[in-house]
Amino acid sequence: MRETQELVTIVPWTFIATICNLFIQCWLIKKFLFKPIREVIEKRRALADSQIQDAKKAKEEAETMKAGYEAEMAKAKETASVILQDAQKDAAARSEAMLQEAKAQAAGIKVKAEADILQEKKKAVNEIKNEIGGIAMDIAGKVIEREISEDDHRKLIDEFIENVGEAS
Repeated sequence: MRETQELVTIVPWTFIATICNLFIQCWLIKKFLFKPIREVIEKRRALADSQIQDAKKAKEEAETMKAGYEAEMAKAKETASVILQDAQKDAAARSEAMLQEAKAQAAGIKVKAEADILQEKKKAVNEIKNEIGGIAMDIAGKVIEREISEDDHRKLIDEFIENVGEAS
């Protein structure tokens, strides 16, 4: 039975050596393993924080750019609207000017036509007066049966034309 008792017994020097070994291992692990791991973790945390800060800055810049872009788009829409309104006004003014010009041309054509008609009417009246004057002279010459001088002839024609003109 002695053999079983040796397995259960604790040797104090071995126990102390084991405990010392455990503390040394813990200290070594802490010194050479945990410290570098903590440093790596801290570096990664700092890197992540800086990346988050950079992302926030980039987001703010993007928001600023977006606001600027939206303002520019609104300004461009407003400018386009003003240009469109100006173009519509210009087109309306040109249309009105063209209508006025067409009316003026039509009025000019009408005035010219009326003047032409009046001139043709005067011409026709003069031709008729001359023809009637000639006929009247022939009739007057036959009635009087005498020769009329050229001055008397003109005088009779002018009197007849004046009488015909008043009768019209």
